Amino acid sequence: MIIDTEFNSAAQVPIDICVRAAEEAERRGFGAVWKGESNSRDPLVMLSAMAARTERLALGTAIYHVFGRSPVTMGIQAATLNELSRGRLILGLGVGNEVIAGWHGERFERPLRLAREYVDIVRAVYSGQKLPDYVGERFATRGGFRLAFEPPEYELPIWLAALGPQMARLAGKLCGGIIINMANGDMIAEIVKSFHEGAREAGRDPSQLAVVSKIRVCLSDDVGAARWALKKVLTFYCLQRGYSDLLRRMGWSEVVDRVKQLHLTEGFTAARRSIPDEMVDDVPMYAGRDLGGLPAKLAGHERAGVTRCIVACVPEAEDRQWEELSSFLRQAEPLVRSGHFA
Repeated sequence: MIIDTEFNSAAQVPIDICVRAAEEAERRGFGAVWKGESNSRDPLVMLSAMAARTERLALGTAIYHVFGRSPVTMGIQAATLNELSRGRLILGLGVGNEVIAGWHGERFERPLRLAREYVDIVRAVYSGQKLPDYVGERFATRGGFRLAFEPPEYELPIWLAALGPQMARLAGKLCGGIIINMANGDMIAEIVKSFHEGAREAGRDPSQLAVVSKIRVCLSDDVGAARWALKKVLTFYCLQRGYSDLLRRMGWSEVVDRVKQLHLTEGFTAARRSIPDEMVDDVPMYAGRDLGGLPAKLAGHERAGVTRCIVACVPEAEDRQWEELSSFLRQAEPLVRSGHFA
């Protein structure tokens, strides 16, 4: 299993520290650095800066949602970054949710159609061929668009974010990989089953497809403080519709309901306090003084079918972000280079 990393996983780390950390991650042997999108710093801007300062590290979006830019624009951006990085981009796409759609004045409906049309157009743009007029249910392109520059010689991996069985099956049919966030080993296995079913339905070999998961890590001499930092992230996910549904499927319905109620009546901090330590330990998170217990988490993901895991460091103290990130990267190097945990 390949071990990747991420530096802005709910923690708002400035871009200069993230770029410096990417250089260190490359030295430590990590496979890729990833960046997600919501209302945080832009992934391709950050990954472009990292591309200019690294040579080998893959650069992934986990995830870029479909509402922020047209699929034609996304195809242009992907081609440009792959030219800069010499083919290191992994384009992770997702359909987001009602809130993200609303930010961009869009409607969240028919997510499977949304994903399929977006991926089709991005691929066509990236190929450099002239686009025929295309009028789908959600996206359209007319006038024969074509890149004004030679497309990159590198293949563009497009991987799809999925939590439910239908999107997972679509990912298996349409894409080279699936990106799974906030699922523990048992839930990953369920999602991967649907993903592989979709691949086989399309006549594809599931063993040739990538399965990406994520584990968030916080290290501190005070394990309670590390858990508290992770509970901030977990509170956010309890409040989001798609992820709250996933957490319910993992057996945490009572906590999700309590978090939502407290958030409405008493605010975010009260909701955060209501999350039990046991939930942090069950979901794909790890709080500790060192990384001694992380291999067991990685092994569970590997047994579930994960081929690469994003181990994302969440700094506990805002005024020590670089120190915590660099310490995590140094401690993680032996795990990164071992590559097998099951």
